[in-house]
Amino acid sequence: MSNHQADILQATVLADIGLVLVVGALLLKLCRWGRQPVVVGEIVAGIALGPSLLGLLPGHPTSRLFPADGRPYLSAIAQVGLLLFMFLLGWELEPANLGRSKSSVAAVTLGSMALPFALGLGAAAVIYHEHSTVDGRHVSFGVFGVYVGISMAITAFPVLARILADHHLGGTRIGALALASAAVGDVLAWCALAVIVGATTSSGMGQFATTTGGAAVYVVVLAGVVRPLLRLGVDRALRRGGGAQGPALYTAGLVAAGIFFSSYATTRIGIHPVFGAFAFGLVMPREPRRELEQYMFRPFQGISRVLMPVYFVVTGLAVDISGLRGRDWSDLALLVAVACVGKVLGAGVPARRLGMSRRDSVGVGVLMNVRGLTELIILNIGLSLHVLDDRLFTVMVLVALLTTALAGPLLPVLLPRPPGDRDATAPGARTAAGSPGATGRSNDLSATG
Repeated sequence: MSNHQADILQATVLADIGLVLVVGALLLKLCRWGRQPVVVGEIVAGIALGPSLLGLLPGHPTSRLFPADGRPYLSAIAQVGLLLFMFLLGWELEPANLGRSKSSVAAVTLGSMALPFALGLGAAAVIYHEHSTVDGRHVSFGVFGVYVGISMAITAFPVLARILADHHLGGTRIGALALASAAVGDVLAWCALAVIVGATTSSGMGQFATTTGGAAVYVVVLAGVVRPLLRLGVDRALRRGGGAQGPALYTAGLVAAGIFFSSYATTRIGIHPVFGAFAFGLVMPREPRRELEQYMFRPFQGISRVLMPVYFVVTGLAVDISGLRGRDWSDLALLVAVACVGKVLGAGVPARRLGMSRRDSVGVGVLMNVRGLTELIILNIGLSLHVLDDRLFTVMVLVALLTTALAGPLLPVLLPRPPGDRDATAPGARTAAGSPGATGRSNDLSATG
């Protein structure tokens, strides 16, 4: 490729990013009108720009707008946004702070994960024969079944926080219970997925043992060495005269470097890089909160907001709804039913036993049923590991879209806003996840998740 061709290709990639942002902004207005979280519009935008819609027009506009040579650039840009998002998600999740009713959170978390996971295994057994071979490679039912089960069990924590704010439920018992349960459930799901990814990428028991050992060393170093260093660095930078042009600035740069080094480390171990960014967020100090939000959380969040729509388009380029066959549509119906029944009963029954009304219990289940970007990340990992074929990947992206979109029209009916209810930014909303400010920051984060 000549220098001129390379320049044209890079310019095309930049134009692609501009197009993605414009389409996303247009769909954002539709989302607000339809009382949908932003992620629904971003998923739709990614699908619309891919072969499912734009690619059906004469002249193959998707291939012309997103040439094959430029897609690695888009993927790299999307990866940066994704790693920052995962870091912020890990930073948001504070499983040690579950609020006052830890037993209630534990019951709803267990139910909202165990039943969808079990039903997901059953659904996997039904659809396995059609999807047991991916790119000429046989996929064991154990890996396939667990992967589908985890996909059914996940709840998108940041999307849930946004929905709670939009429906003024942040300061309610329902909102606090759902948000804390989703936080704990996400941590457990990501840990389980890390084990599955390690097992999938290992070529044998010896390699799996090496991956497991490397992961154990990584966790020890992260918790025993990196976390104290982060605490010391943040304390010196922010408590002793830090500012936007002083120590806080280069500390934020070092934290960003740490995110990428952590992702590199997990990749070398044999685990997907998103786990490195997520784990780095978990060990990141939360105090002093105001300064960290000002100098780190918000700048990282702004970069992620700009780059994450590119991730949706990269995902949308692999989604081809027109390629689905008759059996695939029945798989879609089955998985949507499993996802909804599993979450509504799995979370709703424990909530009912805790003394909530039937309507409120169903509302908790509907809240726990949102999947959003978190599900897409899991599905993209499965696609890259050849656990999911293109057709099932498309089906499960649609499951994520539909289950997330259902919350918008159902919640006003199930959980109507009480007369005189104040905005979700009331003091109670700031402790929904068991820590001051958790919901407020989650609402911002969920603009891309």
